[in-house]
Amino acid sequence: MKNIRNFCIIAHIDHGKSTLADRLLEETNTVADRDMQNQLLDNMDLERERGITIKSHAIQMDYELDGEKYTLNLIDTPGHVDFSYEVSRSIAACEGALLIVDASQGIEAQTISNLYLALDHDLEIIPVLNKIDLPGAMPDEVTDQIVDLIGCDPSEVIHASGKEGLGIDKILEAIVAKVPAPEGDPDAPLQAMIFDSEFNSFRGIEVIFRVINGKISKGDKVKFLNTGKTYDADEIGILRLEQDPQKMISAGNVGYLISGIKIAKEVKVGDTITHVNNPCKDVIKGFEDVKPMVFAGIYPVDTTEYEELRASMEKLQLNDASLVWEPETSAALGFGFRCGFLGMLHMEIIQERLEREFDMTVITTVPSVQFHAIKTDGSSTDINAPSEMPEPNTISHIEEPFIRAQIISKADYIGGIISLCMDKRGIIKNQVYLTSDRVELSFELPLSEIVFDFFDKLKTISRGYASLDYELIGFQKSTMVKLDIMLNGEKVDALSAIVHKDKAYEWGKRLCEKLKELIPRQMFEIAIQASIGTKIISRESVKALRKNVLAKCYGGDISRKRKLLEKQKKGKKRMRNVGNVEIPQEAFMAVLKLD
Repeated sequence: MKNIRNFCIIAHIDHGKSTLADRLLEETNTVADRDMQNQLLDNMDLERERGITIKSHAIQMDYELDGEKYTLNLIDTPGHVDFSYEVSRSIAACEGALLIVDASQGIEAQTISNLYLALDHDLEIIPVLNKIDLPGAMPDEVTDQIVDLIGCDPSEVIHASGKEGLGIDKILEAIVAKVPAPEGDPDAPLQAMIFDSEFNSFRGIEVIFRVINGKISKGDKVKFLNTGKTYDADEIGILRLEQDPQKMISAGNVGYLISGIKIAKEVKVGDTITHVNNPCKDVIKGFEDVKPMVFAGIYPVDTTEYEELRASMEKLQLNDASLVWEPETSAALGFGFRCGFLGMLHMEIIQERLEREFDMTVITTVPSVQFHAIKTDGSSTDINAPSEMPEPNTISHIEEPFIRAQIISKADYIGGIISLCMDKRGIIKNQVYLTSDRVELSFELPLSEIVFDFFDKLKTISRGYASLDYELIGFQKSTMVKLDIMLNGEKVDALSAIVHKDKAYEWGKRLCEKLKELIPRQMFEIAIQASIGTKIISRESVKALRKNVLAKCYGGDISRKRKLLEKQKKGKKRMRNVGNVEIPQEAFMAVLKLD
């Protein structure tokens, strides 16, 4: 056990985590040359296309130093803030972290927030200065930044280049020398923590765990403490490039377990595995619950595929524990799910993965939050979707959820951040300088204002530096109205929204303009209207496609032309009464892209 080292790689986006992981795998001969490819651990097509890591990937390497053999368990993590839950889970399974900083870009927002995550778990930090071969590299300045940030000695910062393979041997030596060996008692009752899981259509659910105490052998009867279910350990093993079955895995090591679990709900990330006949006393403290930032409805395009979509969502949740969902219904779209995501990128990726991995074509509706309607008789009802809003004459007032938001940013961006929050009906509560250059701002904001694009705008204003944390503080009275969108006089409930009265007019106008661009022209004119109750506040028209019925009239009397035009007009009128408008998927997403 003293020769096991568990570590993860953390960094901002594009600082070269996956490339460095490739070099470590080559250096330790974990991967044969013919199997080698760039971003080897990013095994999802989406990850390769976008050049980002979406999932954490665990892999085990063997390394020899001074005649001693060491087992290194590496976890490569995502850099994007929308996948920070993946990072926090990986960190919980490690004793050390490689903190990678790009020599040409210096320290950035996610470098800092991932570092704080690692320090909260008392991880040993090994600073690595990557991309020193770039012409724009500033090794001395960035080394000073790292020294300021973590208070290490400048000589401890390892200079490396993932692309050229420089400094890789130094990194491996530092991991062996600095990362502490895992603590744990191999003879105690089994206690292992699930930190990831994956669905395999042939073998059921594969659970990836880290053994804290005790040992697990093939064929043992094991129990998951949170769900109380028991299973046989049909196959256990370690994670190489392929799975490598073993007879036994003992304390401190990371491995996988296959026991033919069919039902996705039975596996919870953060759960504790123990033996049935000699259980451990304590449950391992798992991870904190995930806080969704954006809520949206996901509906199957074909209503008969609802059950299939539910199964797909359950399987996807195994692989991405930060996805939160519950069933809901809509008058226009039928049965579907209301989902919580960590950000707009996360929402986009989930939609892509549903389409690619499970062949589900889905419609995503406008993100929103839950309101309380207080009726005139004093009773209260919850409103989860605009369609549930009671008639205006029965409501005395509406309450909306408010949050307290903490935003940490560089001092240069304070002005932009404050004006953004004021624009979102926020009230500034406090402003504290953490260092001469870093500020913590506290705001009270309505939750409905931040579910849209607040997070993305915040990142844009602060060039990705600002980090947002929030907590709910309760409901407050607000003047909210239901904004309906009508096509040819018929309400489309999937496009309705509950908005603040002061913003309703502008919102309706912009939405009508946007829909005019997105709805394809028909043979008849389509009226797009925004209304509050019975009052129309905005209108746009999609002009009809017209056949030129006068083409055959050259010369001749005007009455001939008029007769043909009147006939066409009658036909258009009848067509408009019976015709219905197909709404493309982009139109449902139009609300997200109003700016």
